[in-house]
Amino acid sequence: MPKMKTKSGAKKRFVLTGSGKIKRKHAYKSHILTKKSTKRKRNLTYFTIIDKVDEKNIRRMIQG
Repeated sequence: MPKMKTKSGAKKRFVLTGSGKIKRKHAYKSHILTKKSTKRKRNLTYFTIIDKVDEKNIRRMIQG
């Protein structure tokens, strides 16, 4: 059976940390920013760790 390919969309969206966790960017930071508060936009800038329930699926997508 051939090797599984990495999903190219997941490859662009997720980053593996040194400890093995998966980082992601926040959504809602690309457009219509005028009505969002400065605090909200600032907090959307930072990376966050993915939820435990999504980890199995995302790992399967990025370690193809």
